[in-house]
Amino acid sequence: MTSNGTTWTVDTVRSADGTTIAYETAGQGPPIVLVGGAFNDRGTTRPLGAVLASDFTVYGYDRRGRGDSGDTEPYAVQREIEDVAALLDRAGDTSFLYGLSSGAILAAYATAEGLPVTGLALFEPPFQAGPHGGRKPGLAERLGELVAAGRRGDAVALFLTDAVGVPPEAVSGMRAAPEWSWMEGLAHTLAYDTTVTGYAGLPADRLGRITVPTVVVASTGSPDWLRDAAAATAGAIPGATDLSLAGGFHEVPPEVLAPALRDALLG
Repeated sequence: MTSNGTTWTVDTVRSADGTTIAYETAGQGPPIVLVGGAFNDRGTTRPLGAVLASDFTVYGYDRRGRGDSGDTEPYAVQREIEDVAALLDRAGDTSFLYGLSSGAILAAYATAEGLPVTGLALFEPPFQAGPHGGRKPGLAERLGELVAAGRRGDAVALFLTDAVGVPPEAVSGMRAAPEWSWMEGLAHTLAYDTTVTGYAGLPADRLGRITVPTVVVASTGSPDWLRDAAAATAGAIPGATDLSLAGGFHEVPPEVLAPALRDALLG
């Protein structure tokens, strides 16, 4: 498959619980596995991967329940960590790992467990690390109930307001956007993202077990609570670098982010 001039090879790997995980690869160089966040599949990480492909062999994948990957009940964060482990095993023992948002938390937890990661990059892991924002107890259950009742649009709206912090009036306007139906298609995975994130604060002890070189990135356009979370995460990981890049709300353009990741990870 070719997308924007980059050729991607699609394959699958089987996770520890037997779930099939679909992934695609492109580029040449040391492998890097990209772990997406909410409303992400391998298609949404592809633009970053395409820029990284000049320096890395990029692995982008569909997290369980998304795209062409399977799903196995009951959901557990540990199963998603096992998915990352399966991708790292396929990629080889000199792999880098990048995670966005809830995917950054998964990437951090996988690395803390001692999986073979050469270097780690985390983009705005949404921990509750200060007085701003943060997850709400019971949100995952409420999201699951809405999806089970067929109210996928309401689940998307609830996640955007309560988890992301988008103003309700902005969410109302988003319902008419072309991408809303695509977001509804991923509504059943929002409870997964919320479970990954949790609401108990910064897991400093767990993050303190990370021993590989790590960079934590924040966008200049993100709200204070996400920037605080990134800084606190960097502070909890021994020797981690805290990096701020020009960008928008919870995003930095690939042409800005990719060179910064290359410099931080490859030196």
